[in-house]
Amino acid sequence: MSTDFRKSTVYQIYPKSFCDTNNDGLGDLRGVIEKLDYIKELGVDYIWLTPFFVSPQNDNGYDVEDYYNIDPRYGTMADVEELIAEGKKRGIGLMFDMVFNHVSTRHEWFRKAMDGDPYYKDFFFFRKGKGKDVPPTNWESKFGGNAWEYVEKFDEYYLHLFDVTQADLNWDNENVRKEIQKIVRFWMDKGVRGFRFDVVNLISKAAFEDDETGDGRKYYTDGPNIHKYLKELHDMTFGTDAEILTVGEMSSTSIENCYQYAGADTGELSMVFSFHHLKVDFMGNEKWVLVPADFGKLKKIIFEWQTKMAEHNAWNAVFWCNHDQPRVVSRFGDEGKYWKESAKMLATIIHCLRGTPYVYQGEEIGMTNTDFTEISRFKDVESLNHYQILQDKGLSASDALRIVQVHSRDNGRTPMQWNDSAYAGFTSADSEEPWIGVNSNYTKINAASQLEDPDSIFHYYQKLIALRKEVDVIAFGDIEPLAESHPSVFAYRRTYEGHELIVAANFYGRECCWKDAPDMSGFEKLTGNYHEETAPKNGEWTLKPYEAQVWYK
Repeated sequence: MSTDFRKSTVYQIYPKSFCDTNNDGLGDLRGVIEKLDYIKELGVDYIWLTPFFVSPQNDNGYDVEDYYNIDPRYGTMADVEELIAEGKKRGIGLMFDMVFNHVSTRHEWFRKAMDGDPYYKDFFFFRKGKGKDVPPTNWESKFGGNAWEYVEKFDEYYLHLFDVTQADLNWDNENVRKEIQKIVRFWMDKGVRGFRFDVVNLISKAAFEDDETGDGRKYYTDGPNIHKYLKELHDMTFGTDAEILTVGEMSSTSIENCYQYAGADTGELSMVFSFHHLKVDFMGNEKWVLVPADFGKLKKIIFEWQTKMAEHNAWNAVFWCNHDQPRVVSRFGDEGKYWKESAKMLATIIHCLRGTPYVYQGEEIGMTNTDFTEISRFKDVESLNHYQILQDKGLSASDALRIVQVHSRDNGRTPMQWNDSAYAGFTSADSEEPWIGVNSNYTKINAASQLEDPDSIFHYYQKLIALRKEVDVIAFGDIEPLAESHPSVFAYRRTYEGHELIVAANFYGRECCWKDAPDMSGFEKLTGNYHEETAPKNGEWTLKPYEAQVWYK
């Protein structure tokens, strides 16, 4: 295990969809233990587990009812302790997903608030409406509808930026912050080596006023006390152990704030997730539309974050996929003729960037979006809400379904495809059906077949992960964008202490020519997704469909 997070790679597991060992159709913690050798073979240093705490599962565990206990459908505390210990034996640290912007309305704190206990009411945002049936503000929940829920008993509303069963916590209350610090220390004492903090830049609310756009984001994103609260959390918990890895999920953040969130000397977090590069197939901020991905914008955003974070000695998490995103090979690659080439090309771009790469379960074998043709097969609360909202706006049911098929979070949540047996080996053939349908392409796309194939996507990811540990320029180097205006080429140069790396990738399924390619004399090819050598000749580089190459000097 690399204790320097710049040389590390993190593997994200969505336990519900990873491996089911008790045949109830839900993945579990024993399934993660069972697959540790597979994860070790990939070569990663940390496993990030999405929440498995006690929860009513209205938002797949991101609605936490009890931070100290394990939801029985996932296993027991003994399973967690065994997982931490077995991971440690293999040099893999466990990173837990902490949801501290909100709690489930079934959490003890909220139940006591609803009983009228003033101490616990101040753990949340209860506010009077502006009039009869008029909420305190016009803010919109991220899952659709107003962000305030009326409580008749108090003649007040409580704030929920997400689902109505996810009540926002009041971080301005010092007692809330102390409870959160206690939770983090509890898991550190259990041997947890990292924390991912869910939508953590929303914890400081600026004011409760109407927003002319209606979404309210400017009043709760990167709020006035956010850096103070993160520094305090750092100083009181994980900052006492220099080897603990932390990453903040930053919703609609600004790069200027991220210089502080993830600065080497700012005393907040190790690194940040930002999502601007994954909105290039949105219309503005609107996700629920169908528009082609804007490649020029994608390059501009990635390079801006790469170069500016470097200038401010701050660190990025770099990624394409997670449990909230569609599968990248379906999104920016090719599920068909160039499936393998495009999956490897997309991996090359991310893994040679400045930042810590994150691999989402199934990404390393090129898993694709769902093949669901009926809305009844989707489970995600956000997708189902927007399926209805789109129709309320006048779209036909079929058009609304097509948008959901492309953008639904369920695209990343279908069961991990382990082999070509029933249910893709996620669960046994005689078990209950999985909680969500298996993609029918599991007979072709599965881990077992790729482990046997030296040219597989899995083995390509394995090589990229190893290169980060072996080649210092990948882990520590500066970055210089190349081919910025080229309509097809994604390219950049990394430099560190006299070492140089050049990455060139064709983002599309047609051959292209890069005419002002750099001088490659003295370089050797480290890896690529085609076997033939096609280095530049006379300053021109011809790249095959979805070709990617990495050269080193």
